[in-house]
Amino acid sequence: MEEKEKVIPEDQALAEDKSFAEMNINADADIPGNTHLSNNDPENITEKLQAELDEQKDKYIRLVAEFDNFKRRNAKERIELIQTAGREVITSLLDVLDDCDRAEKQIQNSDDLEQIKEGIQLVFGKLRNTLQSKGLKAMESINTDFDVEKHEAITEIPAPKPELVHKVVDEVQKGYYLNDKIIRFAKVVVGK
Repeated sequence: MEEKEKVIPEDQALAEDKSFAEMNINADADIPGNTHLSNNDPENITEKLQAELDEQKDKYIRLVAEFDNFKRRNAKERIELIQTAGREVITSLLDVLDDCDRAEKQIQNSDDLEQIKEGIQLVFGKLRNTLQSKGLKAMESINTDFDVEKHEAITEIPAPKPELVHKVVDEVQKGYYLNDKIIRFAKVVVGK
């Protein structure tokens, strides 16, 4: 098979040669030194680097100052929270305190022992209800298995019944939950 030679018209070949001559990609190759490169003199590079360094230092200083302000603000909010954490509970207990004051006056002025007992029981009931409404719940320990996660054993005594071995026989101090978290362990007497 014969290869056909590609024939290019003469005026097109001249135009391609001319554009090729205009587009000389090695134009900078013959210029000595580095002056032909994009104005990268050492002083200019140093100035650029110094400006970038100053900018980064400024960002760093601002970031450190912002973090210090955050820590101070957070510490201040924590102190305020600790100081006012019990405010809601104390406010709700003021009604009970008022009832205690009234009961104390009534005790001093009355000789009816049954009426005094009834009044005191009402105050105690109101105190328990107020604390329960804030999430306080008494722990039931007597006749339950001894649990080191909930109980603190004060002493062991011989079990009065065989089924009370390793169970709580008596409660010296009640344990309490606050919103299902133990806030005080029950101090108990365990049967052995």
